[in-house]
Amino acid sequence: MDINKAFSLEGRVALVTGAAYGIGFAIAEALANAGAKIAFNCRGQQHLDTALEEYAKKGIDARGYICDVTKEDEVAKMVADIKKDLGPVDILVNNAGIIKRIPMHEMTVDEFRQVVDIDLNAAFIVSKAVLPDMMEKKKGKIINICSMMSELGRETVSAYAAAKGGLKMLTKNIASEYGEYNIQCNGIGPGYIATPQTAPLRERQADGSRHPFDSFIIAKTPAARWGDPEDLMGPAVFLASDASDFVNGHILYVDGGILAYIGKQP
Repeated sequence: MDINKAFSLEGRVALVTGAAYGIGFAIAEALANAGAKIAFNCRGQQHLDTALEEYAKKGIDARGYICDVTKEDEVAKMVADIKKDLGPVDILVNNAGIIKRIPMHEMTVDEFRQVVDIDLNAAFIVSKAVLPDMMEKKKGKIINICSMMSELGRETVSAYAAAKGGLKMLTKNIASEYGEYNIQCNGIGPGYIATPQTAPLRERQADGSRHPFDSFIIAKTPAARWGDPEDLMGPAVFLASDASDFVNGHILYVDGGILAYIGKQP
């Protein structure tokens, strides 16, 4: 095996949903640096324009599309437009997601449904849209961005944990159903990642001490730090490349060891 060729994504078309910033942006950047042509979606033009500027700063000629990934008709149009503009999708990263931190007994059914719709149903909709071309080519990669909450529960995240647990099983089922077409579907389960969204949880307190949640995460992580979006780049390229052609239905947890660790004795 030519190992450099095995990890190359030269000429392949990658769709990364919700890749305007944060984890999705870092994954798209990694795929681009490995040679892939990048497509991503946003729900609004202003958000999309800002993201395109950020890609341009990185020297990445990304294509952005206005699309709500919970709407099947909009997804079908986006996938058709990508095929016309860049070619059929070779790599799909289902990254779009939200979280609502609300105690379950206070959460409305509509709030629960919204999280499940974006975090789980959208992955089904977009995967369904790209599978026919992958089946025809007998080659394709689908990467679902799962979570440690695909394995664990925690207070205030009932909808998120339910959706991410479902996404883990959707990953395994796509692998089971379409492996015969040389399509691999795997997941990445990020740990706690230092993004703008988690910045308030890492701010130093007025007395200089760590935020309580920051201290909690550091104590629970053998690596003793938060992850960086860049920590997800290598795993994403691996799962998108020929190097992972016999890896299917696997969830790769990039969590600094949290899931392997019971914690220090008090």
